[in-house]
Amino acid sequence: MSVRGYVTRFAPSPTGLLHKGHAFSALTGFARAKAAGGRFLLRIEDIDFTRCRPQFEAALFEDLAWLGLEWEQPALRQSDHLADYSAALGRLEAMGLLYRCFKTRKEVLDAIGSAPHGRMEAYRGRRLGPAEEASRLAAGEPFAWRLALGEAQRLAGPLSFEEAGEGPRGEHGALPVDAGGAGDVVLARKDVGIAYHLAVVVDDARQGVTEVVRGRDLFEATHIQRLLQALLGLPAPAYRHHPLLSGPDGRRLAKRDRAETLRALRANGMTPEALRAELGFDA
Repeated sequence: MSVRGYVTRFAPSPTGLLHKGHAFSALTGFARAKAAGGRFLLRIEDIDFTRCRPQFEAALFEDLAWLGLEWEQPALRQSDHLADYSAALGRLEAMGLLYRCFKTRKEVLDAIGSAPHGRMEAYRGRRLGPAEEASRLAAGEPFAWRLALGEAQRLAGPLSFEEAGEGPRGEHGALPVDAGGAGDVVLARKDVGIAYHLAVVVDDARQGVTEVVRGRDLFEATHIQRLLQALLGLPAPAYRHHPLLSGPDGRRLAKRDRAETLRALRANGMTPEALRAELGFDA
């Protein structure tokens, strides 16, 4: 990877307020870009229309500026590029790699839970016959587009990705892709539209990202995303997964657990210099 051509991005979803974990990830990417004399981009991943809110988007801009981060303007907003994601979905459909799944989330979980010996496995579905599918479509039943993983892997062949950081079990270097743990992932759904995996690989290619800097909680997602890159003929960036911050209870910081937000820290008198120093970055 050329240092001069280094590009990374921070890609939050405006579904809540940012916390220290977000700050650590953003600062890690920003520091990488600065050290390489490269580019730091901000991407707003706002395609989950059921959860994203304008007030959270406004707050994340404010929080990142308070941290002292600078990014190229304007920030890319995924909701402005829905046609591109739909086109990528259409390409996979034309390749015969997608199928309509009419199962509800509960039915999928029940199917996973009924695996032999009580073992939890990734969901693997099946294509419906033409008559049954036509009948269910005519009845207006909702469905999700799932990737037929077995067919996709056979078509793509052996793949690898470069891990410049470290996975949750110490994985580093050139790693083989094994997307089996993901199962037949959903790539589009009626209620939330295009899914994360597909949108993110399209955007990383569009923005010329050379290294994806993100938390280890997304390490496993790299396998399915590398597979999608290969199927769509998109370039493969390097990946740098970093450790996750934990709270006093030992659990990783997360929006759903109401981790203390950057806004709250600011209101309680913390300065950006103090927070950067606490997180291990130059004040």
